[in-house]
Amino acid sequence: MKFAKVVFWVAGIWGVLVITPLYFMFDLIGKQDPPLITHPGFYYGFVGCALAWQIAFLIIGSNPVRLRPMMIPSVVEKFTFAAAVVALVMQGRMHRADMVFAATDLTLGVLFVAAFVKTGREGGKESKGD
Repeated sequence: MKFAKVVFWVAGIWGVLVITPLYFMFDLIGKQDPPLITHPGFYYGFVGCALAWQIAFLIIGSNPVRLRPMMIPSVVEKFTFAAAVVALVMQGRMHRADMVFAATDLTLGVLFVAAFVKTGREGGKESKGD
């Protein structure tokens, strides 16, 4: 269970640190990486949804065995973002440097899968011991 706690806490803290500044970078992103963002609702909606998932990761990390079912959508969150970045880079719609974010989420997604499997084994042992 310690593995899952560490994985989800690290993912949540990392995500909060990386995503929170996006609330203050709306104009800067449009200037440094044109074109300008034309749909602020989608932008801030993405940032808010992404930030909510980071908080969910922290909550999962507080009790991985009890919250194990929430690991499944957590894996989906990580893998879909990684896949989207890879597809957009291949289409020339994102910079190759953005692959760092895809690699980070892909790595965290794999760690989430490992935590899911490991927590299932450990959870079974705990319930047999009761």
